[in-house]
Amino acid sequence: MSEQSNDYSVVVFGAGGVHKCSLVFIFVKSTFREHYIPTIEDIYRQVISCIKSICPLQITDTTGSHQFPAMQHLSISKGHAFILVYSITRHQSLEELRPIYEQICQIKGGIESVPIMLLWNKNDEYQNREVESSGEAMAKKWKCDFMETSAKLNHSVKELF
Repeated sequence: MSEQSNDYSVVVFGAGGVHKCSLVFIFVKSTFREHYIPTIEDIYRQVISCIKSICPLQITDTTGSHQFPAMQHLSISKGHAFILVYSITRHQSLEELRPIYEQICQIKGGIESVPIMLLWNKNDEYQNREVESSGEAMAKKWKCDFMETSAKLNHSVKELF
């Protein structure tokens, strides 16, 4: 993000395979990506209307791995809001968000004024559920918002952003 940009930066974090890219693609391009394509970092721009004004968003879709700590640090430093995505079909994907959340708190100096959404994705795969209500409990503990979505069904994706 350039220093002169007026974009509101939203950074999307989560383990590989939780459909971070699909959530962003549905929102930006109205297209669902059926196949998993690993991401290092993709940046999208989308203009939305919010409360009687136009709001330019820069959405950073980050890597699902922890191979690039400098990029992760930079994304957090420049981010204004964060979406932490996990899949209900993989409990480990929720656990992998803990160090990212802690890093956001450390870099931002607390989270009182930083919008963070803990996002339970793939609610269309409820029959394969590994995660019970721990996401809502985690959101309370982290003092952030919680939401359920399905990128595949485009359930609550627009509301998310």
